[in-house]
Amino acid sequence: MFTGFSQATIDFMWELRFNNNRTWFLENKERFQREFQVPMNELAVQVFDGINDKCGERGFIPPRVSRIYKDARRVRDGQPYRDHLWFTLEKPSEDWTSSPVFWFELSPEKWSYGLGYYQAKALTMLKFRTRLDKHTKQFEKIAEPIIQRGEFVISGDEYARKKDVPSPKTEEWYNRKSFSLVCERANGEELFAPRLVDTIVDGCASLMGLFDYLSTIDADPDPREQA
Repeated sequence: MFTGFSQATIDFMWELRFNNNRTWFLENKERFQREFQVPMNELAVQVFDGINDKCGERGFIPPRVSRIYKDARRVRDGQPYRDHLWFTLEKPSEDWTSSPVFWFELSPEKWSYGLGYYQAKALTMLKFRTRLDKHTKQFEKIAEPIIQRGEFVISGDEYARKKDVPSPKTEEWYNRKSFSLVCERANGEELFAPRLVDTIVDGCASLMGLFDYLSTIDADPDPREQA
């Protein structure tokens, strides 16, 4: 049962950032498991159950919590451990980088959660824009409550050369190479209480219509073959 993270969790992350080596980590591995890994796994499970209860089954696979160990092929700075962890909620996919996912992430300074792509393929975004061109009002109806809620910010690299958009309301979405909706907060009291589960579940539930919309994008026909 998730009861909240603690100041000990934050202290561990900061200490790991400044002592990112095997000797220190092995000496503090029990702290990692007790203060960081266990509550992160408990949070992931309860958020998974909460979303399924609130929104109905969507075919999510059990949540994936990131490993503390970096991929050895990518350790170029001599620091083999991550000072942050995250988990994702997603449907089964052959290409997870181009499929929409919910996530939660905790670092020494802040926590965040939201919905989006890790790195959408160019074809996925082309299909997205094509659908917006054809059914602009449908997307605006999904996106408007999210924007009005004011909790999530649209994030993602934009094209240097702006594309013509189907409507002003779609511009923030249309001109991105990939995108995510992000809620980001400084570490504080909310992080240390069980109600964090409800905060994440309620926020993700408000994005579920968009998740359903994005989950069908890759099944659309290739616009390049329709020209």
